[in-house]
Amino acid sequence: MNDTQYILTLPELARELRLPERWLRAEADAGRIPHLRAEHKYRFNRAAVERALADRAARMEARP
Repeated sequence: MNDTQYILTLPELARELRLPERWLRAEADAGRIPHLRAEHKYRFNRAAVERALADRAARMEARP
């Protein structure tokens, strides 16, 4: 399956990225990582989330 089509649940993403579910949920709710939400269920594209986190890290490193 292509990375751009690989959709994960919150627990799956947390396990694969080794990050707490609570933190990922808070980041999604704040709009800082891309996600889809249907009622109380979250869905994530791993590649898109990784890009968003990498972009944020790069911006933090670029600060004086």
